[in-house]
Amino acid sequence: MTLRKKTVFLFTTLIILLLLSSSSHIDNITKNSPAFLALNTSLKDSGDFKASKIAYLTFDDGPTYVITAALLDVLKKENVKATFFVVGKEIEGKESILKRIYLEGHSIGLHTYSHNFKKIYRSTEDLICEMEKTSDKIQEVIGITPKIIRFPGGSSKHLNAFSLKALHKNSFKVYDWNVNIYDGINPNLSVSKLIENSQIIKGNKNAAIVLMHCNFNNKNTVKALPEIIKYYKKLGYKFKSITEDTPEYYYKFKI
Repeated sequence: MTLRKKTVFLFTTLIILLLLSSSSHIDNITKNSPAFLALNTSLKDSGDFKASKIAYLTFDDGPTYVITAALLDVLKKENVKATFFVVGKEIEGKESILKRIYLEGHSIGLHTYSHNFKKIYRSTEDLICEMEKTSDKIQEVIGITPKIIRFPGGSSKHLNAFSLKALHKNSFKVYDWNVNIYDGINPNLSVSKLIENSQIIKGNKNAAIVLMHCNFNNKNTVKALPEIIKYYKKLGYKFKSITEDTPEYYYKFKI
């Protein structure tokens, strides 16, 4: 090999090594940024959701006397487990309904104590305090301290690197949704419209976290639920409740 060829070879090798080193460094920075972690632990990228189709039926704002009980009746008949993100102040006087949710094998999550946006979103400390207060109330009634949480209105305008770190420090895990039947915005939507909305999955089609509500005025949600379950069963989805082992799913905030 001539001197010139040796020089070109060494120079080319040096350039390649520098590029590889730079790429690895950038990759490490990206993988350790909160924005990447938010995406990496979401339904979109988790390997847990690539092998099979999973549907998570979730209900916010309960427990309530009539609607929550009616939803539980449907779930029992269909042999499906769901997740109830409960509001702490709603538990008072409805302890028996909370106990039924638990005894029938459904998951219980936290949806703040007051559901008062001005109060819970004043600071991260206020948000955590509301979640802990609800968890304590649940512990009094059924002896468990849930750590799965859902932001009222979703995490998109309220989650950042600081708040996520604080929530994780307190062992909380965050779950938004990628299917919205819009019964919270308009509980009077027709049954057919609720069913139609339940079939729109954003993002990863292998995992559907379906947002529904169990307020006193969600009668049409109860009527729509059997068809929603039937739809996902027909497509081969398995129904699961959200637990602390479920990969988090939340807004991908920017840093």
